[in-house]
Amino acid sequence: MNIKVGKKAPGFCLPDQNDETRCLKDYVGKWVLVYFYPKDDTPGCTKEACGMRDNLSNFNRIDLVVLGISKDSVKSHQKFAKKYNLNFPILADEDTKVNQLYEVWQSKKFMGREFIGTVRSSFLIDPEGKIAKIYNNVKPEGHAQEVITDLSEKVQ
Repeated sequence: MNIKVGKKAPGFCLPDQNDETRCLKDYVGKWVLVYFYPKDDTPGCTKEACGMRDNLSNFNRIDLVVLGISKDSVKSHQKFAKKYNLNFPILADEDTKVNQLYEVWQSKKFMGREFIGTVRSSFLIDPEGKIAKIYNNVKPEGHAQEVITDLSEKVQ
């Protein structure tokens, strides 16, 4: 496992829901939450995205940038963002290269079936570009608040 707290976060550039390229390096000097989710417009992913949306003013207050990533297309992201008024970038990782870089593209089980997919995970990246915290097997409800609490403790 190469992804560890204290190590440099793997760099990436991906298109967002507006087909604008977003690169992690563009956010050096800021705290960044990179959160990986399995699929647009599914119950858990919608809950998590709406939690991020609803906490954006709190994130802005603590100078945190939120980037959501899934393997869905830009077009899928456009629909998802419009339907739920998502006010932060959601990035399309259609070839799953970034999912794999962050080691969240893994074997999963659902209803007795095994398959490869995105394990819901988040990475809090500090202003120097290092991983400050890893959230594994994230619970969609309350995750945004958990990040706010953790970052508030780090920046005091």
